[in-house]
Amino acid sequence: MLNEVLARGTLDSMHVVVTGTSAGIGRAIAARVVALGGHVHGLDVAAATLTDARFYPVPVDLADGAALDRAARSLTAVDALVHAAGVLRVARLGSLDPAASDTMWRVHVDAATRLADTLIPPMAGRGRGRVVLVGSRVAQGMPGRSQYAAVKAAQIALARSWSGEVAARGVTVNVVSPAATATAMLDDPARAGSAPRLPPLGRYIQPAEVAELVSFLLSPAAAAITGQDITICGGASLPA
Repeated sequence: MLNEVLARGTLDSMHVVVTGTSAGIGRAIAARVVALGGHVHGLDVAAATLTDARFYPVPVDLADGAALDRAARSLTAVDALVHAAGVLRVARLGSLDPAASDTMWRVHVDAATRLADTLIPPMAGRGRGRVVLVGSRVAQGMPGRSQYAAVKAAQIALARSWSGEVAARGVTVNVVSPAATATAMLDDPARAGSAPRLPPLGRYIQPAEVAELVSFLLSPAAAAITGQDITICGGASLPA
């Protein structure tokens, strides 16, 4: 059904900025947008792994504010922004690391803010645009992940605030919050103290499933959806 909706509202000729396109959810989103006829400007510090005539890699360290500002200003006639890049650090009370908080804040919140501040006003000026921040179900809070939860909760606050500013000018702003997703982040040694939880679905969420939802939110069919935090969790949010 979702594919049918997307087929009716394709992403032909859309220029979409996607962060974190070298792997995981970001790469899956970039690949799906390209498959639906869109053009992707992929921002990532790592080398590009997607090869397509409609994919344009933009090497940049998202944690470097000045470099990111320069990259954002070089992007023109952008129709949509998807901030999918992420980094996870885990720790419990008594061993919280301020440096980890700073890193996660710069990647998840400051990078989103800098990109939005540059790219959303021109969208609003043209009367159309889409913004999707890839959040996390952890934004609701989880033992051992307070610092990560904080930056993901901040993304929701940003999206709801921005959506209220630009809804009347044809720009939607939403958050897509997956539960544990089958990416390399699951095996990151930095999360050794907080193992991923298998959803009731019996498997982890697939990056392609997140990409499908994001693609729908980018499409004309999703024009009435804004200011929302949409969870894709395989039942993980259901009462135990």
